Amino acid sequence: MTEPGYDDAPGGVGPSRRDRLPELGLPEPELIEAVLLEPELPGPEPPERGVPGPDQSEPGGPGRGMSEPVPGAQPRRQGPLWLPRHRRPRPEWDVLGAIAAGGALGGLARWGIENAFAAPPDTFPWATFIVNISGAFVLSFLLVLIVEVFPPSRYARPFIAVGFLGAYTTFSTWMIEADELVSHGEAQLGVGYLFASMFAGFAAVSFGLIIGRAVVLGSSGPAAEGD
Repeated sequence: MTEPGYDDAPGGVGPSRRDRLPELGLPEPELIEAVLLEPELPGPEPPERGVPGPDQSEPGGPGRGMSEPVPGAQPRRQGPLWLPRHRRPRPEWDVLGAIAAGGALGGLARWGIENAFAAPPDTFPWATFIVNISGAFVLSFLLVLIVEVFPPSRYARPFIAVGFLGAYTTFSTWMIEADELVSHGEAQLGVGYLFASMFAGFAAVSFGLIIGRAVVLGSSGPAAEGD
């Protein structure tokens, strides 16, 4: 039977987070952050197998006796799993700058397409459809080239994949437009738009991978023949 104050995890190993809080002596803001953000607070290590714990008696006496392994219990990770602010990794500002620059350009590109292919209400949202399908194709195609053809770069993925294409494509607008079509009595068009975008997106990703792999094989072919 698990003693009071112990976790409900398999084996009941380690004091609960709530019971450990008074022992940490943290200021209130850091204490709240530790409770909300960290998976586990530091605590005393469990007794070794076969060694009585501090509140246990010898075998045969009162109490739980020798600690026994619990089938299926996960071993407890060592050391504190949360870090104070001064020990956390610092932001990589140059990478964040690349993401921001790509996001600004991707947002402008999407704005231009939305204006060029603006559709009346209660009609098929071609602008968002074109944006998402073309973005899915470009993402899969360029990632193949970035990984297998282009030289290693610190900024290529953050700028193109996270920044530009993250701002260029949109999931929320796709959902909102489908919901508006259904709400305005165009249920068939809304459902068709939803599934057409999904399947066309999968097809665009597959097509981009195929084209990207063909480019990789084509670029490696002449090099192999030269050797």
